[in-house]
Amino acid sequence: MADAKRGTVETSRMLLSIAAAWMLSVGFDVFLHGGLLARLYVEASPFLLAPEEAFRRIPLGYLAFLVLTLTLYWLLRRLGVRGAIAGLRHGIAAGAVVWGAFAVGLYSISTVTLPLLAGWWIGQTVELGLTGAVLGAAANGVPLKRIWAIVTGVVVACVAGTIVLQSLGLAPPMKVVR
Repeated sequence: MADAKRGTVETSRMLLSIAAAWMLSVGFDVFLHGGLLARLYVEASPFLLAPEEAFRRIPLGYLAFLVLTLTLYWLLRRLGVRGAIAGLRHGIAAGAVVWGAFAVGLYSISTVTLPLLAGWWIGQTVELGLTGAVLGAAANGVPLKRIWAIVTGVVVACVAGTIVLQSLGLAPPMKVVR
């Protein structure tokens, strides 16, 4: 009975750790694309979808981040990575490889611009690094309440930062399309 309870606790901790890492990646993604890279999306491009269609497909992008989070979780466990800094380093390394290959592949077959590719490569690498930091901290036994408090604070800061950039005119404002 004790083993079953411990297994349930470990499974819950794993799922809550993955959820926290994923939420952080989504929050940072809002800041990255709605703030830092937003100007790169406003020009007409044969490569990019119209803003309305892209907005409708956002859930698919967040599903892709969940797949990356699950994969990074698996990789970090296989490597025995523990600690936020170690998780950050491994996440950045994985992000640089995955998003770098993606960027080079896209450049080889599309009309995407180099600034957009560079922004994606760097931004998504940081995003996977943050995901790794959360997963590494959880693997090191950091209490989930602390992890969720930090993740919530960072997500709120990312949303606030996006709003500030848009309010100051440093990023084009997001528009809700019906």
